[in-house]
This record gives sequence, structure tokens and C-alpha cells, in this order.
Amino acid sequence: MENNQKNGEAYETAIIGYPRIGEKRELKHLTEKYFSSVKDALNPETTEKYLNDISALRKDRLEKENNSGLDYLNVGDFSLFDKMLDMVQLLWIVPEKYKNLNLNLTDTYFAMARGFQGNGKDVKALGMKKWFNTNYHYIVPEITQDITFDKNNLNFETLDTQILEAVAQSASNIKVSLIGPLTFLKLSKFIGSSRLQDSVPSIIESYKGIIEHIVDKCSPAYIQIEEPSLVTDLSSEEKKIFKDMYDLIIQKQDNILLQTYFGAPDKDVVEAMYNTNAKAIGLDFVDGKDANLKTIEKLKFPEDKTLFAGVINGRNIWRNDYQKSIDIVDQLWHFTNDIVLNSSSSLLHVPYTTKWEVKMAEKYRKHLAFADQKIEELSDIKRVLQNNDTDGVLTRNKDLIQEKKGSSELSAISKEIEKLSEEDFTRQVPYAEREEIQNEALDLPMLPTTTIWSFPQTKEVRKLRLQFKKWEITPEEYTEALEEKTREVVKLQEDIGLDVLVHGEYERNDMVEYFGENLDGIIFSENGWVQSYGTRGVKPPIIFGDVTRKKPMTVEWSSFAQSLTKKPMKGMLTGPVTILNWSFPREDIPLRDIAYQIALAIRDEVLDLEKAGINIIQIDEAALREKLPLRRQDWEEYLDWAINSFRLVHSKVKPETQIHTHMCYSEFKHIMPSIKKMDADVITIESSRSGDEASIWEGYDKQIWPGVYDIHSPSEPTKEELKALIWKMVKELDVNKLWVNPDCGLKTRKESEVTQPLINMVEATKETRAKLGEK
Repeated sequence: MENNQKNGEAYETAIIGYPRIGEKRELKHLTEKYFSSVKDALNPETTEKYLNDISALRKDRLEKENNSGLDYLNVGDFSLFDKMLDMVQLLWIVPEKYKNLNLNLTDTYFAMARGFQGNGKDVKALGMKKWFNTNYHYIVPEITQDITFDKNNLNFETLDTQILEAVAQSASNIKVSLIGPLTFLKLSKFIGSSRLQDSVPSIIESYKGIIEHIVDKCSPAYIQIEEPSLVTDLSSEEKKIFKDMYDLIIQKQDNILLQTYFGAPDKDVVEAMYNTNAKAIGLDFVDGKDANLKTIEKLKFPEDKTLFAGVINGRNIWRNDYQKSIDIVDQLWHFTNDIVLNSSSSLLHVPYTTKWEVKMAEKYRKHLAFADQKIEELSDIKRVLQNNDTDGVLTRNKDLIQEKKGSSELSAISKEIEKLSEEDFTRQVPYAEREEIQNEALDLPMLPTTTIWSFPQTKEVRKLRLQFKKWEITPEEYTEALEEKTREVVKLQEDIGLDVLVHGEYERNDMVEYFGENLDGIIFSENGWVQSYGTRGVKPPIIFGDVTRKKPMTVEWSSFAQSLTKKPMKGMLTGPVTILNWSFPREDIPLRDIAYQIALAIRDEVLDLEKAGINIIQIDEAALREKLPLRRQDWEEYLDWAINSFRLVHSKVKPETQIHTHMCYSEFKHIMPSIKKMDADVITIESSRSGDEASIWEGYDKQIWPGVYDIHSPSEPTKEELKALIWKMVKELDVNKLWVNPDCGLKTRKESEVTQPLINMVEATKETRAKLGEK
């Protein structure tokens, strides 16, 4: 290692963003309590109390961050629901349908996020999509001809509150975070004749106004403008738009940090970044390491700018290899001596802290770094680089990394993967023949109705699970109680008139966590919650070793549910790519090999379900599209092993066994050839909020249904609304290949919010069948 001390100056450390749901999900609990309190009546006092509670949570977070040793205090990375939605509010491009509700600012904000029902009005929420290739969901802004960006109509109320809170903590090191204008426009939905290009001049003026306001308010050390879109495939026109935007937005300011993450921009984009008046450039040296290093070597780095170097992984939870980070800084040192050690992305994508993992074995916990530990790692690397490693942190880190590497010998499961052939990925009977066999065996009506998977996880069910975990009830009492809930939900579905039933999944805590708990090679945290969207948090499994199945995981409950009805009961499984993508993966073997390990375990479960008489098996791949690389040039490799993983799961089933899959909150039109290769008999997708049109499925030869209503909104769809949606699909697609179902599982809804929409859905379907001459 070279001597990297900066002429006696200290390195600085920063993070792009910090988690916001709270160490113990305080944001979730406060916000959901608020939702419950305002459902029937809007009360200014209730809103004020909620905002005061949120302010206290935010101040605790700021104090913690300020005492962490970081050199910059983040403002604007906190959000009640989503940062893109925050920008809608700040830019005040709120669609008229929400303004016309005449709500206060907070409730208008949540109406856009969740929809609004009250005062005789029913307004749907804005769309929701995945944030680049992460499991975080953002709210999609809507831009129409009657929505304009206006510098004189900005709404600073929420941002000013956060700035004032930060000023109270620190007067000199504030870093204010904003989603950049190019990313904002590229991720927005343009409706009618409106186009991205038309919004450019006015959004430039709006951002200039925002920046001027922030400078007047707190004179921050930096205004961090986040442009992750710069690491994607940009057209020549979009590159020009970027250049023109920033030539005008930061003409005079000397405190702009132009921040990218999730990969590396093209060389010409980096050159355009260099040519702006930005004071600092932020690059990702984890996901974009090789490409960014290569670009910096070719282009050098501007002497008048600071490099925020993302050397700590903001998206995985393993302890950082300090030597690798130091080696990166050593390479950068040849081109600039003005470096801030940074996270590669916001730490929003990892849990808060390992300090609450008191039950986890130390042999696992010592290898984990959540957000707080990543900040500590930045401090450690800073000390080593400044030759202040008096405690031997580098040596201890090297020992820890070496310990985790383990044996280099191939495991039994790795040897099995090496032996896989084309036959292991291929169903032996072509789809056209399977379809005839399945139609005869299942004897379902036209437009068969079903649900995706789960039913509401009520307080009663969660209480039962907690009592069981604490040994307050016996396994027999727990099973008996869940059996009764299963009986109730099967009867409910029969009474409603659904054609294909599900068992409710009351025994499952989460669609990934449940399977992870029943597979070897996977461990779990107690409080490792990560925000998925709004108040929804997930606790991703941690893939620590080889993944194998211990024993059957779902057969007993599916068989029990099937014994209660003569109607088909779906077996419900989570697919290998979704389990992988919604977990924190190990880093010592390729992702493909992890996916194949999981696929072999799920394949055993599929075959056991089939033996038990379950003839419809749904293998959810909700996250297939999620981890698609941001650059098209990298798509083929990912899609090859991702699709093969799914095929590996179901390739051995009999032709009469109908395989379903489900995918949600993604854009599918660009990967339709790969979706066809999945060879599922039935595919259901979320389309009520992601916005994909039915036309993308033209020519698709298998069975399909785009979900008819958004289950994440409390809005209750009427029979007439659903009938119109069903009829629209019937006119556009082959009616003999269409199913009818909600767009996702019903787990997050209350029981009172489930029954009537399903009744409406079934009645709408029956009336459509009658219109088509089918009973």
C-alpha cells in the first residue's frame, strides 16, 4: 500500500443516503397508525401529532448520523413514503385529481401514494415500479399537458422542515439530497401528447429555483443531485438533454455534487459530467468498479473537482474487504488527491444495524455489516489510508475475510450443477399438447377466476405466530388454529365462487422468508428490515452457504387444503430467482450457481406436491425482471441463467400438471422473448400500477392474465369497473387463454377489504361469460 495521506489533510467520509424506516420500523408503525386514524375522518390535530412524531424520529436519526463520524450530514434522504413522490410534492406537479380532494399537504401526499376513498370520492393511487434493479419501489410521477413545472410554484414546506432540523444538528457539514431532473423525467409517466423533451426547459428553471432556495436556507456544503439514470443506456438525445440541463442548472453554484450509482456511466457521459460546473462527482466503484476505473484512467479527473468514491457496498450486507477498497483508492490516487470515501449507493437497501441481532450466532454475525457498520467501515478505511491504524483494524479485517472464504473444494450440490444437461431444463411435452391435456383434466370454465396466493395476515394470525415462537402455545395448538383459519378461507372462496382456490398461507410469514427458513444454507436476522415500498418492509434472507432442501415445505398444508374442497387447490411456491433476488447473496460463487442450487431444492418440492395430488402449482417469480442488468449488453447472460433456473424447477412434472407463475411491478415488454422461454402454462402479471399494456402479450401462445385491480390500495373496485377491465382484455387477447385475478397476493389487506372486491370480480367475470354466451 502506498502512502496516501493527503499532504497532512484528512480523508473525508460520506454516505449517499441512510435507511429511514427506523431501527425497529418506527416509521411503519407511526404511519400505519396514522392511516388507521384518518380512515373515517380527517383531523388537523391528528395530522399535527403524526408530523411531530415523525419529526422526533427524524431528529433521532440525524443525531445518530451526526455522531457516527461521517463528515457530512444528509438531509432530504428521509421520506414519509418515497423520494420520487417527495419530488412531485416539491416541484408541485400534483395531478388535479388529487388537488381536487382539498386535503392538507400530508394527506394529498398519501392520496398519491395509496389512493383516497372518502367524502363520496374514490381516487386511485399513482403507479408504482421498481427502482432500477433493486427491490425498492418508487411512485411514478404522472405528467400530462396540464401539468407544468413552474419555478414560482414550488412547495418547500416538507424540505424546509428537514433543513431546519439538520441546521439544529450542524451548521457546517449539511449535504442536501435531490433526485436529479433527468432521472426524474425518465422515470415519469408521460400521458397523452406530453413528452419528456417538452418538460426540459421548465424543469431546469424549477431546479434552479430549488437550488437557490436551499442555498439561502442553509448554505450547505453540498447539494447532492442524484442521477442514477446516467449509468443506464442513454440515447444520444438524452445525453444532449443531460448536458444542456446541467449547463444551465449549475451555472453559478459551487456546491453541487453530481452523484451516480448502481453502475458506471459511458465514457462520454462521464466527460459531460466533468464539463459541468459541479464541485464534486460521485461514482460507484462497487457495481461500476472496472468501467469507472477504466474511464478515469482514460479521462483523468478534473483538478478542480472532488471525487466521491463509492468503495463501500450499499446493497449487500457482508463485511467489506478493506484491502480491496484501499487498492481502489490507491489506483484513484494516481489521478486525483481529492477523494471522499463514500457508499456505492444509498444504505436504504440494507438494514439499520447488527446490534439487535442478539440471537444470531457470532460465527455469522461477525461477517455482517448493516448501515451502521458500513459507516464504521468507512472510518476504518479512512484511518488505514491516513496511516492511523494503531489498533490493527486492517489485519483483523484480513483475517475475517480469509475465514469466510473457507474450502475451495466443490461441494456435492456444485458437482450436481456441473452435471446438468439440456434435458434438465426442458419439459418433454410441448405446450400445445399440454394445454389440451390440462383443459380436459381440470375442466375449468372460460375466464377461470382465482387469487394470486396469500389472504390477509390478520392480527390474530400474527399473534398466533408470536405465541408459537415464544412457546406460549404448543405446536399442536398452533397447527389446530391455523387449520381452522384455512378451513375458513377455503369456505370463503367457495362461497364467493372462485374457480381455483388457494390455502391462504397462514403458516407463512413472508413469501421468501418462509422458504429460506426451510432451506439449509440460509440464515435470518431478527431485525434486518429493509424498506420495499412505503410502510412495507422485508427481512431478506442471508445466503451464507450451499442451499439444499431439508424436507418438504408446503406439501402438508396444500394437501390439507385440497382435502377441504373438490375445486382445484393451487400449490404455492416462490421461485429460485425471486428467492435469490430478494435475499442477500453470498459473494464467493456466481449468482447463477446460487439460483441453480435453489432451483433444485424447489424442484423437489414441486415433484412432491405433484405426488400429493396437487395439479396446479404456482411458482412465483415476482423478481425476475428486478435484477435485469441496467445495460442491455449484459441482459443475455442474466436472462439465460434466470430463465433456466425457472425451467429447472418444473421440467420434470407430468403434462397434466399446470404450472403457473406470477410477476409484478416491472416492465415486461423488453424481455418478452425470455418470458416465453419460461414455458409456464399460465402467467399472471401485475398491470394495474406498472402500466404495461395488454398489447405486449399479442402473439403469446400460453395462458395469461394482467391483474384486474391494485391490492396495495384500499380502494374497492366496483363490479362495473372490473367488468370494463375484463372486457377490454377479452377484446384485445384470446379469451380462451385468459384468467381473472387480483394483481398480487392479499396478505397486506385487512379481511374487510378483501371479500367484496373478490365478489365483484367473480360477478363481473360471470356477467362477461354470459355476454360471451358461456355459462
